[in-house]
Amino acid sequence: MKIKIRDYQIGEGEKVDLKKWPTQVKPVYSSKDQYQKLLGEQVEELSRRQQLLYASNRYAVLLIFQAMDAAGKDGAIRHVMSGVNPQGCQVFSFKHPSAAELEHDFLWRTSQCLPERGRIGIFNRSYYEEVLIVRVHPEILRSQGLPDGLTDEETLWQERYHSIVDLESHLHRNGTRIIKFFLHLSEEEQRKRFIDRIDDPEKNWKFSLADIEERKFWKQYMHAYEACLSATSTKIAPWYVVPADDKENARLIISRIILDTFKALEMSYPKTDEKRRQELLSIRQHLME
Repeated sequence: MKIKIRDYQIGEGEKVDLKKWPTQVKPVYSSKDQYQKLLGEQVEELSRRQQLLYASNRYAVLLIFQAMDAAGKDGAIRHVMSGVNPQGCQVFSFKHPSAAELEHDFLWRTSQCLPERGRIGIFNRSYYEEVLIVRVHPEILRSQGLPDGLTDEETLWQERYHSIVDLESHLHRNGTRIIKFFLHLSEEEQRKRFIDRIDDPEKNWKFSLADIEERKFWKQYMHAYEACLSATSTKIAPWYVVPADDKENARLIISRIILDTFKALEMSYPKTDEKRRQELLSIRQHLME
């Protein structure tokens, strides 16, 4: 079964109702062995594409992962990017902002971590937290020290959406390609995964009482995600809603989307001019002596 990435892409201006987006679809693999084979092929191809990205040194690629707890962000990053050269890739996970970070605008801390040309940057959560968890928990907003008149929630979120879209447009114009994934997990599947984390001693470290507290805000989070995805999916930086109830299938979909984005880039290895070629041949001659 071929993966059609447009099936998971949110169109620019499209109003998102997450109830209409599946959390599970027919898998593209028929067995665990086939899954391993397909993922291995895609990981190998991504490794080659990354080498070309580094050598051509014209583009940067930023991958953004957003999801509810236990949706499989960490696993997807670990498996899909397993063949990537660590020297050409950096992963950043953004937690609660520090006191220093709160002294700046909401995009400042993530801007420090943007990938340079030739490299892949991965944001495990991102500046989108500022219109997701901050929207669900307005007490966080109050700690950001915004000037009077800028905390009107009727306009604040729309203004932040505009700031994000403007940033992504700026990055795109300067060679950064942004791929945004929302791992769409069902509430029931999250419940099962939490229970699994409790029952399996080796997974106990993954579980926190805070996860249960956040689960109580499920509807509020879905509303925040719907508003965010609707407002910030654009032609140059679209959101992909990845069904996440099947972890293996989600990883195959994610890797396919990344590869298709890489293929669309006009990249080539630097060509050697005649002067450089003669220089290399001379060096080779000395090495043969």
